Amino acid sequence: MKTSMAGTMKNSMSPESGLLPEPSPWQRVFRRVLGHHSMTLGVVILGVIVVLAILAPLISPHDPYAQDVSNRLIPPVWFEKGHWDHLLGTDKLGRDYFSRLLYGARVSLTIGLVSVMLSGFIGITLGILAGYFGGRVDALVSYILTVRLAMPVILVALALASLIGGSVKVVIVLLGLLLWDRFLIVSRSVTRQLREAEFIAAAQTLGASSWFIMLREILPNLLGPLTVVVTLEIAHAILLEATLSFLGLGVQPPMPSWGLMVAEGKAYMFFQPWVILIPGVVLALLVLSINLVGDGLRDLTALDGRN
Repeated sequence: MKTSMAGTMKNSMSPESGLLPEPSPWQRVFRRVLGHHSMTLGVVILGVIVVLAILAPLISPHDPYAQDVSNRLIPPVWFEKGHWDHLLGTDKLGRDYFSRLLYGARVSLTIGLVSVMLSGFIGITLGILAGYFGGRVDALVSYILTVRLAMPVILVALALASLIGGSVKVVIVLLGLLLWDRFLIVSRSVTRQLREAEFIAAAQTLGASSWFIMLREILPNLLGPLTVVVTLEIAHAILLEATLSFLGLGVQPPMPSWGLMVAEGKAYMFFQPWVILIPGVVLALLVLSINLVGDGLRDLTALDGRN
């Protein structure tokens, strides 16, 4: 009797019986992310870098700007002459490498996020206008896009940075004005599909204005497709910032930047190769993690589309 009752209770609590509570949307998303191994790896690496960047003032063992020429080019702790006071060694001016890496992460992430916010605002605005109104507006925006695509980003950024002068603000503005094309293409394509949807026709029938429809009906439906674009463009912006800083046209010393750290260490690459390997590897890990997250988001959104 007890066995039969236990079996009945077990069957009644099975997912097929419908008595178990349905997982919440966040639980389903969490399970799908864990099932995507490359995305999980990217989230872990990116999360560690972001946490270290946020907590840099608390965990940094030294002032990243403090110079001590008597302790210049101390190797990392795993070398024979390294010591724990400078975990990753020091640079040519005796500045602690670990501290500069932490603050360099803040610079790279800030430039990547803010520049993508600016470029996203430009691209999404133009894309929604072109996709919703069509006609001459679409033709004008398409012409602007063609002009932008005809200009190589890195060459234009180098030319403008050399004319204006390098700084964090200049890099953010330049990248924001040059990386909006993907946002425009995606938002224009999705908007053209949405403007024929029934809920858009219903809003128009009820007398909603075009601006209301674009902001309240179309824009929220762009968040999913544009999430992948955001991750890819952040990685692109971080690489471009490192390139400009390496060439002396981006972040200016003494502010820590991973590209600038590689540039400052290139003279010692044959004698102390760790001075360029450490910031180079960390930069590669950051870009790789962002790309893994973007690829995972693309796969998950594609799966949602098939379902």
